[in-house]
Parts: sequence; structure tokens; C-alpha cells
Amino acid sequence: MLRRLLLQASATRRLPNGYFVPPYSAPLLHNRSVSSSTSYSSSSQIPHSPFVEHAENHPDQTTTQPTTSITIDRSGLYNPPEHSHEPSSDSELVKHLKGIIKFRGGPISVAEYMEEVLTNPKAGFYMNRDVFGAGGDFITSPEVSQMFGEMVGVWAMSLWEQMGQPARVNLIELGPGRGTLMADLLRGASKFKNFTESLHVHMVECSPALQKIQHQKLECVDEDVTAGKRTVSMLAKTPVSWHAALEQVPSGVPSIIIAHEFYDALPVHQFQRASRGWCEKMVDVAEDSTFRFVLSSQPTPATLYLAKRCKWAGNEEIAKLGHIEVCPKAMELTETIAERIASDGGGALIIDYGQNRVVSDSLQAIRKHKFVNILDDPGSADLSAYVDFASIRHSAEEVSGEVSVHGPITQSQFLGALGINFRVEALTQNCTEEQFESLRNGYWQLVGEGEAPFWEGPDDKVPIGMGTRYLAMAIVNKKQGVPVPFE
Repeated sequence: MLRRLLLQASATRRLPNGYFVPPYSAPLLHNRSVSSSTSYSSSSQIPHSPFVEHAENHPDQTTTQPTTSITIDRSGLYNPPEHSHEPSSDSELVKHLKGIIKFRGGPISVAEYMEEVLTNPKAGFYMNRDVFGAGGDFITSPEVSQMFGEMVGVWAMSLWEQMGQPARVNLIELGPGRGTLMADLLRGASKFKNFTESLHVHMVECSPALQKIQHQKLECVDEDVTAGKRTVSMLAKTPVSWHAALEQVPSGVPSIIIAHEFYDALPVHQFQRASRGWCEKMVDVAEDSTFRFVLSSQPTPATLYLAKRCKWAGNEEIAKLGHIEVCPKAMELTETIAERIASDGGGALIIDYGQNRVVSDSLQAIRKHKFVNILDDPGSADLSAYVDFASIRHSAEEVSGEVSVHGPITQSQFLGALGINFRVEALTQNCTEEQFESLRNGYWQLVGEGEAPFWEGPDDKVPIGMGTRYLAMAIVNKKQGVPVPFE
């Protein structure tokens, strides 16, 4: 994820006159024979669709009344044929998405589409494969260089000291990927026994495939203990547990939470300004059976979060925008983090690509290190969006007066203040020429900006610095003071 591209809104066109969807969702009945029909008489108004295709300003139109009744046989909704003789190349996820839209009688939100594409238990992008590294779909900072995880470890140890060196600490990582960051952190901190002996590592990961990779990366073994068995990472002799959600991690002791490139994968709702105001962008099935974007003409539940985000931003900032992304799950996650830190002590480090203001239109899809259409072959590409750091700040501050929020600062500032310059110098003292080039390229990708000026290799492999594209923010308990390096 070294280069990011804003997606262009597709061209607009008017929907055919008379297009509509039912204003209801039929209930799902089990083990029941159903014979149902509905008639619209000549004096009845046929319901219009609550959705119109995006960026279209529709004039008021008069609906022609039918002269004959229309009978709809819904029995097929409850007793579908077991086999279809029509050829179909749709994947299971595509069929699932189309089934949701058909059952609801209308489009789904971009957020729901994004969540299904990424974390559907059977076919979600993250669920059954290794998508990280050079052989995957994108490269993250820990995969670039061991120095990244080591510097995050320096931050964690510094916070632990500010907390008064407690004897027990939950070290929590959200969305650990292949486990590279945590492995480098533990390996680098293994000499500091007082710190590592206080840790219980908690990996918040919903993908069974990635959990197995993390288990191997952390060099975990199972040990017999009085209460049964426990898993221990041999990198620093620390116990390790896995959880599907942060809420499952035991509370009651201080927590150090790391969220690196986690917020960007949380599902976002997209809104577009139209003549009638802000309308939510939705995903529907077109007549040719492909997915398309449409706009809601009525308020949706996510409109409440849009209103909250607009209140935080102010009228001047909002007036300049034609699109807005809001992420309710990011707001809720931040509230959960802030509440835990307020009650138990500790802090959270959030590092991601994003902006310290309202995010306009950033949702993108990446497949094999290339940008592709968001709606093309869902489940085969990663979907991510810019992180709204200003929203994170407001969410944390509103939920608790016991926490303080610091940053964001650039990743370059963060790593530089923690001593990455000294670390890379030490590593290059005794290394081969190949190792030197790898360290130099990795260092540039972590702290540089744009294309590396020293590169002499192929243009398509030039190191791209993300030092200013990625931001770092900390949320800590106020009792612990200002965390390094946010002074």
C-alpha cells in the first residue's frame, strides 16, 4: 500500500422511467407452504424506487396509472428451484451479495458491501489466504523492514515505563497481518526481561488462515500448565492468545494497543451531495447483472453518523466537499479503546495512511499491487479507505475525559524521534552489499517521501517513501503524561 489513488466517480445517466423496487422486504418463512399475491388496482399508486443512479438530478415526473391490475406471485421467493440450467460464472461471494440485494428488494450500503468483501467467513478477502508481502496483494511497513517493528517496540517500552512499569500488561495488536510487526517487536525487546515478563500478547484476528501464519511467525509452542495449556512465543517467552474482537481481550490490567493499518480496512459509508442534499451511495445490481452504484433518495441509518461528522467539522469545511466518507465502526472502536484505557490505564498507537480532516472520496481496491475497479470481482482485491484521524480524536475525547489524544504526526517524525536513524546506522556497520541495499531501500520506504533519488534499478521497483503519507496518533490515560515522541 505504498501508492494511493483516489477513485473517480463514474459517468451518470438517467434511470429508465418506471424503474422501482418494492417498499418492503418479504419475511423469510421456514417449513411453510406459501401462496401469496398482491394486486395494485387502477386507482393505486405504484411505488417509486427510493434509489436513483448517482450524480443525477431528476425532475419531478408524473407516474402513469395502470389500467389493469398487476398480480405478483411471490411463491418463488420461498421455494426456489434446486437447480438452475442457466450458465453462470459468478463466484460464491458474488452470488451471496446479489442474494442479499434481491432479498432486501433494494441496494446495500457501500459499508456492507465492503464488510462482506473483506470478512465474509467463506469467501472474504482476508479470511482464507495470505495477502501480505511481495507475493500478496500489498506490502505493509513491517514487511518492508524489521526496523519498523523495533521502533514500535521502543514506543511500547517507553509507555510501559511511563505507566510505572506494571507487572502485568496486555500487549494487544489489532489486525496483525502475518505477525511480522509483533515478531520484530518481541525479538527486539527480548533483552529487556522486566518488560517482556510483564506482557501477555493478544492478537485480535478474525482470519483463521492468518492466525496460523501468526502462530508460526511468533515461533509459538503449546505448554502444559496447571489450568490446562497455554501458547507461548519463544521469541521473548511471552504468552500469546488470539481473539476475534477487542471486546474479547480480558480487561482489568493496563493495555498497550497497536493498530497499524487496521482502521483503513474498516467499512466506510459514502455520501454524495445532490440537489436534494447528502445522499448515501449504495451498491445495486444492474440490468446486465453487474454491480453498480446508486444513490438513496431517503435518509439512511448512517445519516446519523454523517450529521455527527459534519458537526465536528463545521460548515466551512463541509461546504467545499461533494463527497464525504464516514466510518461508524472506527468511531465505535475508538470509543471502546478510550474506555478501556480510561478504566485500566495504558495507551494506543494508531498508524495508518489518512488525513487529519474529513475524508472525501478515497475508497479503493488493490489486487496484486495494482488498483482495480471496486465492484470488479469482489473478494479478489483488498478494499481500503483513508483514515479520518480528526474523527478518531473527537470520538476518543467525547467518550472519556480521562484520556488524552496526541498527534497525528507523520510516520517519518514518529520513527525519526524514536531513533530509527541510529538503528539503521548500527545495522549497516557489519553487513554485505546486498544487505546494505535492502536496509537503505527499507529505510527510505519508511521515512522518505516519494520516489527514492538514489535508485538505479527498474522503474517499476523504485522504493516509494511513505514517511509523510502515513500518520501516527496516540491515545493514552492522562495520568501517564504525554507519550514519546508526541511531546
